Amino acid sequence: PTPDPLWSRGLGDVYKRQVYIYSLGFIAQFFFSARVIIQWFYTEKEARVITPTIYWILSLTASFLFFMYGYFRDDFAIMFGQFIGYYIYIRNLQLQNKWSNFNITIRQILILLPIIVCIERAWNSNFFDFDSLFYNPDIPQWLLYLGVVSQITFTFRYVYQWMSSEISKKSHLPLGFWTISIVGAILIIIYSVFRKDPVLFFSHIAGIFMYSRNIYFIYLNKDK
Repeated sequence: PTPDPLWSRGLGDVYKRQVYIYSLGFIAQFFFSARVIIQWFYTEKEARVITPTIYWILSLTASFLFFMYGYFRDDFAIMFGQFIGYYIYIRNLQLQNKWSNFNITIRQILILLPIIVCIERAWNSNFFDFDSLFYNPDIPQWLLYLGVVSQITFTFRYVYQWMSSEISKKSHLPLGFWTISIVGAILIIIYSVFRKDPVLFFSHIAGIFMYSRNIYFIYLNKDK
């Protein structure tokens, strides 16, 4: 039988949308990977853990892009993790005295963007529906919990880093940051397998090696 052209067109539109969404996710992961590679380059060169300003700028860019990836995937776990990390990246730029280099209008836009997106996501039929942030019929409740726990664990590395930086009054990446990174990455990889999310899977597989390498350098310079 001749296929229904409307059905074929609808299937094509769905496919194109998926391509665009995955492309957005991979672009975000490109920036995430670039920041780690640059940080790794500085670390290898100095044989100690270095955190250049570009690391936080790329982190901020990648975080918002990946936040939007979670938005289009209707994946609250991704949005939640990136929402927290996003503002910690801004705080690190403040600690490095680089945040004030941005135009004040740009700073205000950057601060408000994720909040506006969350409000828009939860705004349904002219009323605010907080539950819509969590709703996705394709994600079972147990998998949503796994995703949230994995994102909380992975994002907590930046909470830990932020607290450590506040105490020392300088932006740096301590041992605990890399240890939590490995644990969080493993949990996210498990989540990505059940979620069938290639963006999450490939990005965190590659990250584990670099996290381990930074732990090696911290121990190498421990006595120093």
